[in-house]
Amino acid sequence: MTAKNTICLWYDHDAEEAANFYARTFPDSRVVAVHQAPSDYPSGKQGDVITVEFIVMGIPCVGLNGGKAFSHSEAFSFQVSTEDQAETDRLWDAIVSHGGEASVCGWCKDKWGVSWQICPRILIEAIANPDRAAAKRAFEAMMEMGKIDVAKIEAALKG
Repeated sequence: MTAKNTICLWYDHDAEEAANFYARTFPDSRVVAVHQAPSDYPSGKQGDVITVEFIVMGIPCVGLNGGKAFSHSEAFSFQVSTEDQAETDRLWDAIVSHGGEASVCGWCKDKWGVSWQICPRILIEAIANPDRAAAKRAFEAMMEMGKIDVAKIEAALKG
């Protein structure tokens, strides 16, 4: 990769599986390269996949198979802006149904523990609405949701 700044995500041993899932699931995503360890290392052997270069929605990433020393947290997440309910459903359902976990307010985790915010554009626009009463209604509606329901956000905006 030639990017000056790349996100490095730590995985136990399955960075390649994760990268392939992201490449299949998200637009403008692909696996760029898979690198094998040139020698044994603390959590693996020579020839094991040590890093995977991949792109998620245009963002360069490296998956590092570093073992069980660290895990992901909600302090880092990918925020994905979706155009409509169909795209929101497709991405949310892909993550959750592939061993992931649903959360609240548009958040979910994939099976590797990486957090995702599947966020329809209408929600982002609603919360920033100059009509603060409408923004409040949309925000309060979101606070009651797991996966974001576009129709309910639109209804909250209208009052």
